[in-house]
Amino acid sequence: MTYLDSLAALIRSCLPPHAKPPADSDDLFRLYAVLLLAKGDQVTDEDVHNAWCAWIQTVNSDHKALIPFNDLDPETRAADTPYTQAIHAATRRKSRGHE
Repeated sequence: MTYLDSLAALIRSCLPPHAKPPADSDDLFRLYAVLLLAKGDQVTDEDVHNAWCAWIQTVNSDHKALIPFNDLDPETRAADTPYTQAIHAATRRKSRGHE
């Protein structure tokens, strides 16, 4: 397990129970780990969406949400928020040494 895998697992553990990550999303959570390292608690829903787009393009290049964040409907944009919040929570836990 690499440091990115450890951070990805930390982010996953910070998700609220109602968040349902896609199946086989280890690569997606590694991208979220990069966001954590690059931006920490400054990560936005748009950042999360952009990382998701990079991932989904390799999984389903025809996905209807593979568009810029601001072009999404509010409900679809809101789906990114739990992941943003999980990255923020993981950033706080990491800074306290709880990796």
